[in-house]
Amino acid sequence: MRARVVRRKYAAFEERRYGRSWSREELMLGFLGDVGDLAKLVQGKEGVRPRADLDEAFAHELADCLWSVIVLADAYEVDLESAFVRTMGEMEGQL
Repeated sequence: MRARVVRRKYAAFEERRYGRSWSREELMLGFLGDVGDLAKLVQGKEGVRPRADLDEAFAHELADCLWSVIVLADAYEVDLESAFVRTMGEMEGQL
């Protein structure tokens, strides 16, 4: 999966730059930053924070958030696909 390849490249970059790759906690903090960026773009979509490249930036940030979720799932050895299927079944069963 390309997300994992990109994460390995980031880990190598972090090793060169910081002497170590990010911890799982730091990965989570990165995700929180992505969610914060997404929240600002939602404000833009709602007319509060307009910008010229809003649609492109919004799509990019959604993809960043998805990548962070995949990276966190890998870091904690969660089978995300199975968990997603199971969770969707549970949610649908409640309707």
